[in-house]
Amino acid sequence: MNKQFSSQWNRSVQTRKQRKYRYHAPLHVRQRFVAAPLAETLRKKYGKRTAQVRKGDIVTILRGQFRGHKGRIERVDLKRSRIFIEGAQLIKRDGTKVNYPIHASKVRIEDLLLDDKKRKAKFEVKK
Repeated sequence: MNKQFSSQWNRSVQTRKQRKYRYHAPLHVRQRFVAAPLAETLRKKYGKRTAQVRKGDIVTILRGQFRGHKGRIERVDLKRSRIFIEGAQLIKRDGTKVNYPIHASKVRIEDLLLDDKKRKAKFEVKK
């Protein structure tokens, strides 16, 4: 495997190579890593199990101290593979609030933002 990212690289059992692939991946590939499962209603409606998260989607947090919290995605950090949800905030000692980073696999998408034509076309049901 090369020092930098290689799109020809297929797979490896070795954890260090998997980690290296993810670390050196460009942003358009990292977007695929930031995906979350769909809610049951969306799963039946669109016939898909997971979707890439996007700013504006409404999600429910499934794990951690904010479990059960439902909110809109404010920001997606592809560099760290984390998302920031409104209302999931920590209060610092000086009283300021800071958004808490959550991994995308620990949330469930309840409502999709389908403003983008390409994203809407992905979810159109093909009969």
